[in-house]
Amino acid sequence: MADEIKFSEEELKSLQELSQNYQRVQASFGQLSVQRLMLEQQMKAADEAQTQLESDWSSNQEKERELVKELNDKYGPGSLDPETGVFTPTPVEEAPAEETPEA
Repeated sequence: MADEIKFSEEELKSLQELSQNYQRVQASFGQLSVQRLMLEQQMKAADEAQTQLESDWSSNQEKERELVKELNDKYGPGSLDPETGVFTPTPVEEAPAEETPEA
């Protein structure tokens, strides 16, 4: 049978430090994985919110086009001051009268 060899206190301390470092790194890997998962969930939520906002934007543009058409049909072309609510029609240019030759 082989003789037992006992490690020195310094060697045992070095082995313990290595083990503790492995445990610390493993715990950090776990924390990082959880952080990444949370960030991915936040990104997914942000992407979904952006998609909804893009849809809302397009819907609002369509409503704007419909309202402008409705108002133009009702009042004709012109401009509106949104603060006062005053609509100013665009002046309609009258066609020049045809000249009759003098005889």
